[in-house]
Amino acid sequence: MPIALQDIVNAEERVRDLVQLTPVDTSRSISERLRTHVMLKLENQQTTGSFKVRGSFNKMLGLSAKERANGVVCSSAGNHAQGVAYAGQKIGTKAYVVMPETSPLVKIMATQGYGAEIILHGRTYDDAYQYARELEKKNGYTFVHAFEDPLIIAGQGTLGLELLKQIPDLDSVVVPIGGGGLISGIATAIKTQRPAVKIFGVVSSVSPGMKQMFDKKAVDAPSPTLTIADGISVKRPSEAMYRDYISRLVEDIVEVNDEEIAESIVFFLERAKTVVEGSGAVVLAGAQKANWQLGNKSCLVLSGGNIDLNLVAKVIERGLSQHGRLIRLSVIVPDRPGNLNRLTNIIAEKGANVLDVKHDRVRMGVRMSETAIEFLLETRSAEHAQQLQEAFRAIGARIIL
Repeated sequence: MPIALQDIVNAEERVRDLVQLTPVDTSRSISERLRTHVMLKLENQQTTGSFKVRGSFNKMLGLSAKERANGVVCSSAGNHAQGVAYAGQKIGTKAYVVMPETSPLVKIMATQGYGAEIILHGRTYDDAYQYARELEKKNGYTFVHAFEDPLIIAGQGTLGLELLKQIPDLDSVVVPIGGGGLISGIATAIKTQRPAVKIFGVVSSVSPGMKQMFDKKAVDAPSPTLTIADGISVKRPSEAMYRDYISRLVEDIVEVNDEEIAESIVFFLERAKTVVEGSGAVVLAGAQKANWQLGNKSCLVLSGGNIDLNLVAKVIERGLSQHGRLIRLSVIVPDRPGNLNRLTNIIAEKGANVLDVKHDRVRMGVRMSETAIEFLLETRSAEHAQQLQEAFRAIGARIIL
């Protein structure tokens, strides 16, 4: 049975002093990109770096004294784990967290830092989920589901109540979808009070099940695949979440791939000056791809900011490469003095910047009288990179693609 608005109001009263009222900021650069007034709900600044703490507190504050004494168990790719661990630490309940072996190290360490006992099991959320359920039965723990729980959904819905207070003239909201708890809670809070507000969802192409269900298509079981949107990587969508909430309250769902998500992460870093993890950055990628009618004022929910710094470096390089602003260019030239200088002079004349350079005289396909030189260059655009290649060819250099 779906939750009601009063459940969310009760949750807000319960967790008010335990979670942050996260800010809402206008983004001029994203507004220009989406051609409407766009505001960002900065839940990446929430305690534990994610919205998940809202539902975790609401759930665990509802436990009996015996349940608190026995401890709780959950399964999570990271953010739910941190929310449960933090809430357990604050109310004095031991938390056992089963995480996929592929979970980002930053999320594992953060969860341990909140006092939880970490158990790594399986490669996907679903593998971890099954094992956590086994521990629940074996040890008498209370299982804290990441989304299929009325108290969890109501807790996430407090974000929707905040949005209506912070943006009274709100026309639409774009929300990431993993299990569906966040969008269900937000949609219930908003649609009950303002039915005209449109709710849009975004899924990862690695876990497209909820969109397939929404589109009345057969739901495919995806093969285990790593994704930069690990926080919304769920093998099979919840029929209960779809039936009770998403089918009734959500206007449309779009799926985006890792390349599109990476580009959005870079855009948030460079233009919005905020760190957003892949499962949160999907909202920009989705809104841009779907070209929805967002109305005069729209809000993108940045659900979390817990991203591995090693992944950030890769994402930045990939995102810049997609836009021709970073290029790895290998050329073969005669192995004679002065040729490297000729190439670097061309780079300088064309206004590019050398980030790295390597010689390779033993590369396959390189003659004894030649050398391969690989440049990592910072360029302005794909057209700019093409101009450099043409200039290199004009002096007899061979480009290796």
